[in-house]
Amino acid sequence: MKLNQLRDIVAVAERGSLRAAARHLDLAQPALTRSVRDLERELGAPLFERRARGMVLTPMGAAFVRRANAVLSEVRRAREEVEQLHGGTRGEVVAGLSMVALTALLPKALSLFRARYPNVQLHLIEGWYTTLENALRDGSMDFYVGPEPVQAPPGDLVQELLFENVRIVLGRKGHPLGGARSLSQLVDAEWATTSVTFKAEEEFSELFSRFEVPPPKIALRSQSALTLMSSLAASDLLAMVPIQWIQSPWVGDQLERIPIRESLRAPSIVTIRRAGLPLTPAAEYLLDLMRRNVPDAVKQARKERAGKSR
Repeated sequence: MKLNQLRDIVAVAERGSLRAAARHLDLAQPALTRSVRDLERELGAPLFERRARGMVLTPMGAAFVRRANAVLSEVRRAREEVEQLHGGTRGEVVAGLSMVALTALLPKALSLFRARYPNVQLHLIEGWYTTLENALRDGSMDFYVGPEPVQAPPGDLVQELLFENVRIVLGRKGHPLGGARSLSQLVDAEWATTSVTFKAEEEFSELFSRFEVPPPKIALRSQSALTLMSSLAASDLLAMVPIQWIQSPWVGDQLERIPIRESLRAPSIVTIRRAGLPLTPAAEYLLDLMRRNVPDAVKQARKERAGKSR
């Protein structure tokens, strides 16, 4: 088994056909076909189903591609790590960031990172752990910074606490409930969440019951912060979001905070990465720069909690 065979299999899986993969790799299609067939023969199992419109992974092929991606990612990182340790500034950093990380931790870090590594390409993916776990596990993503997952990550990933957090309530400017000052005054509202599972609805219900308020009416679930904010701006939906969201240009422009008196706990902000494998110097530097901005985010959350306790 050779690295170029792993590369070939991944390319076919990603592009969906031998022709498209050959074009991407700048290879003759017959050579790519031989590479795939030789590997299938070595493994003793078909990796693809040949169809009229392309190639589809078999269950064994899907499992193999996950491993192949991990191997190729580590080879890339090893090459970039050696180059960066020798003073090189090339490579790629792939980071999964929630809205909190994008608004509160990244901005100050970005210019410093670009000054240190001007030729490293940043690939920043907005999301939450539930949507990014596979990328972390197969090595295609360097690290994640965002809300702590409900269930602890598996043993091949390691989690680090950055800070505890609180929520606020957001709605559009001029919202009919904009004058509300308690959660009980929002019982008739419809809510939007940023969760891709039903855990957020369970968490919302528990939070509301803590203040002896009926469960919220969840009308919209989104996988994107931008989708959520667009939906709030165009409707009478409300959302509970981490306090750092008020640093977004959307808030103050089209959205505003509804200043209820209850203190609303939010999931802690953590970073998650693969266990036992170091980040490249560039990825470690970016993560360290973001850690340096944690005190500002912590102060914001503590100030909010202190204000509610008075």
